[in-house]
Amino acid sequence: MKKIIFILALAIVGISNLHAQDANNPWLIGIGVNAVDTYPTNVGDSNFPGQSWWTDEYFNATDHWNMVPYPSSLTVSRYLGGNFSFGIFGSYNKISKVGDASTYLGKQIDDFSYIGADGFFKYSFAKAINSESFEPFLKIGGGYSWIDKIGAGTINGGAGFNWWFTKKKNVALNVQSTYKHAFEDYLIPHFQHNVGIAYKFGSKDTDKDGIKDHEDACPEVAGLPEFNGCPDSDNDGVQDSEDECPEVAGLKEFNGCPDSDGDGVADKDDRCPDAAGPKALNGCPDTDGDGVADIDDKCPNEKGTAANNGCPEVVEDNTQELIDALAKTIFFDFDSAKLTPDNQITLNKIADLIESTDKTYNLTIEGYADNIGPKSYNQKLSEKRAQAVADYLTSTGVAPANVSTVGFGEDKPLADNKTKEGRAENRRSEIKIKLISK
Repeated sequence: MKKIIFILALAIVGISNLHAQDANNPWLIGIGVNAVDTYPTNVGDSNFPGQSWWTDEYFNATDHWNMVPYPSSLTVSRYLGGNFSFGIFGSYNKISKVGDASTYLGKQIDDFSYIGADGFFKYSFAKAINSESFEPFLKIGGGYSWIDKIGAGTINGGAGFNWWFTKKKNVALNVQSTYKHAFEDYLIPHFQHNVGIAYKFGSKDTDKDGIKDHEDACPEVAGLPEFNGCPDSDNDGVQDSEDECPEVAGLKEFNGCPDSDGDGVADKDDRCPDAAGPKALNGCPDTDGDGVADIDDKCPNEKGTAANNGCPEVVEDNTQELIDALAKTIFFDFDSAKLTPDNQITLNKIADLIESTDKTYNLTIEGYADNIGPKSYNQKLSEKRAQAVADYLTSTGVAPANVSTVGFGEDKPLADNKTKEGRAENRRSEIKIKLISK
């Protein structure tokens, strides 16, 4: 008996996470060994001599417990909800000790058979103590017990615990003790103790994908184990919830979308999905390298300008006037010195015009800002805007020696800074061009 107490103490001290019988695992089946003890039942009369107080020698297994050396109990129960379960408990035993008495109902005690069939309601305290492995419980119910084929109905009350000790928390050590009070005087009241193994099962799998609902991230839709039960409809290794093209197999680097021409631009973003092209042109090729995609280029085999739909510009005598007009259309987003695609088109026009003439120009790039924010910050921002334009022009072939920059900050506004529209016009760069040779 000391060994049993020691094992139970270790079980309680060693508890960590807890898991009780619940909606995810509604069924429980258990098998164990039971012990029947008639001694501490608070009775003692001519029919049942040898009984004592409730707690007197409660753990005296050697003198008062009746046990058989093999599995002798079976439990089946189902979770009802609200921490309640209902179950049945069947047991078999041999009675050779009825307290300190030598006879029972006038018969010499000689390995009387014991059979018990009980129903019970169990209330679990696992959630109350916030645990997943240790589950204390109370139980109440009733049943029928026979000793030496003499039976009577009983009302039962008991307590115990399950210790769910496996990784999946579905196998437990079950320990419980139940008091059975008989409705008839000829059946002795008694305690029945039980130690065994319990197994819970029956988890739901709503979508029938082999992954139980409580472990399934997509319990209503059949999926794959590698995606925690979520589907991958196109089998491209990207689950549907993260796949931007769930119906078409694609690549992980493109969030599940395909790249048919292998140009690094996903088909959904590629203007030319069947012909490789640079990202800057949305995946379309530029055969003549003039910055105009072939599908927009009216002269795809001859380098031209964006302003002339990819065809070479015809230099006219009014080149200076045209450049001056184009130079006033460089606008920036709020708090940004980044050139927009429209800015680049304008600057390409200017660069092409300069390249197409034999004349030499000095370009002064002026940067401006609106009045939102500190003046010193706006001054630096205007300088960055001027430099961004200068860097782009020199990258297209304009001689760096002929380009200079200056920032005016929030000074010299083009429009009223009190309005949203006015501030947008003041976030700009202007290009001043001076002819220095013909």
